[in-house]
Amino acid sequence: MNPRLGAFLGLAALAAIFGAVHLEGSPEGPAVAGLRGEFLLFALTLAGVALFHAHTLQVSLLGLAAILLFKFAFVPTFQLVGHLHHEWSILLNLLGLLLGFAVLAKHFEESGVPEILPRLLPDDWRGGFALLAVVFVLSVFLDNIAAAMIGGTIALVVFAGRVHIGYLAAITAASNAGGAGSVLGDTTTTMMWIDGVRATDVLHAYVAALPCLFLFGIWAALQQHRFQPIQKDEMGSHQVEWARLVVVGLILAGTVTTNVLLDFPAAGVWAAILVGALFTRTPWREVPAAFKGSLFLICLVLCASMMPVDQLPAPSWQSAFALGFVSSIFDNIPLTKLALDQGGYDWGVLAFAVGFGGSMVWFGSSAGVALSNIFPQAKSVGGWLRHGWPVVLAYVLSFFILLGLWGWHPQPPHKGQAPAAALLSSPE
Repeated sequence: MNPRLGAFLGLAALAAIFGAVHLEGSPEGPAVAGLRGEFLLFALTLAGVALFHAHTLQVSLLGLAAILLFKFAFVPTFQLVGHLHHEWSILLNLLGLLLGFAVLAKHFEESGVPEILPRLLPDDWRGGFALLAVVFVLSVFLDNIAAAMIGGTIALVVFAGRVHIGYLAAITAASNAGGAGSVLGDTTTTMMWIDGVRATDVLHAYVAALPCLFLFGIWAALQQHRFQPIQKDEMGSHQVEWARLVVVGLILAGTVTTNVLLDFPAAGVWAAILVGALFTRTPWREVPAAFKGSLFLICLVLCASMMPVDQLPAPSWQSAFALGFVSSIFDNIPLTKLALDQGGYDWGVLAFAVGFGGSMVWFGSSAGVALSNIFPQAKSVGGWLRHGWPVVLAYVLSFFILLGLWGWHPQPPHKGQAPAAALLSSPE
């Protein structure tokens, strides 16, 4: 075991033992200094994920086990079977979408389009900004992780291997901004969608995401141009595999169709993948490769689903704004789950906050973590903040642009009302 991980687990165990000695009685279960035990264990789990990026699955599994033990020991009303019966559809949908979108991203990557895109970029600083815009657009319909990886791969080529850390922060931010208003572009918005939030109720996140792209993008492009100008002379020629693009289109269409008709978008994703396998090579190897990361997220979502959300601060634009900063150090997936269980948010404002907020630190979003695997120099919190500070400024300014132009319009709790199919088809 990693020594740092072992030390963290030891400290967590000591904290749990110390807390057990100072437990305060409560009808809903014990608390530590007024904080429910579930929240303490969940906070320790998220802290472990933030500190130990190479052991996220182990930390999430240990956190899930600890929360379950706490529930069984101190909350007699907790029924695991009943809880799973309530959550199974969301968990299975999320797992199916995460694995299916990994196949989708690989189809697009191998279609030849990413190799052709650099030819369209201008030769000066505008080329760097145009690449960020391409990442933004790709993230609207591709998973933001895939968009960031494609953008990073292109940057590695067109900037001759010299990519500034500030530009890497901008690639991450562009992918997260592009997915903020699309239920297909970010795991957080996809979770909202499969939980019953209408696709149109997150769309106004682009009121913030679009100006945000210009606020950090122009600065990052100029920064990169000074560091290493764009080089496109040796790009060569590539052919587009149209069959793969057809599969991408089928997957996107299947996702929307089955969510509207069946309230189960994962079914459409995998039906389209199987149909595509009849006429083109399917990258099945992406499924086991993505399973570990998907299982990690499922564990965090399940942990979040067991939190007593009645004790959380009331939904407000202030709490949504704060969640953006929290997302920069803690994974935004469980934070989104907590918000969904609580209900009463303006989902577009929240989608921008938790979706884009993780861009402020390299490990604050899955896109940043994935990009740092290509560019190890990005794994520096100090360097990321020192050179990527426009991302933080853009978040603050764009959030208040959204509030000023759109306002705060919280939705009533959506659970237990109309199914997702009816919600998506109902008129405004």
